[in-house]
Amino acid sequence: MKASKYLEELRKKSIADLNEELVAAKKELFNLRFQNATNQLENTSRIREVRRNIARIQTVITEMKKASNN
Repeated sequence: MKASKYLEELRKKSIADLNEELVAAKKELFNLRFQNATNQLENTSRIREVRRNIARIQTVITEMKKASNN
């Protein structure tokens, strides 16, 4: 299970680190979309993977914020 290991790694990081990783993932997604639009992208499944990673990062950030409020 690759996703569960990735989530474990995310939960060990601070919110600041997660925000940096989120920005990097969004930049990567932009570049992948640009490559796809210009027909330079060979592995189109990477777009889906990066989108899901962005969602995972955002979910962990939300969990941490809710936990810190309690």
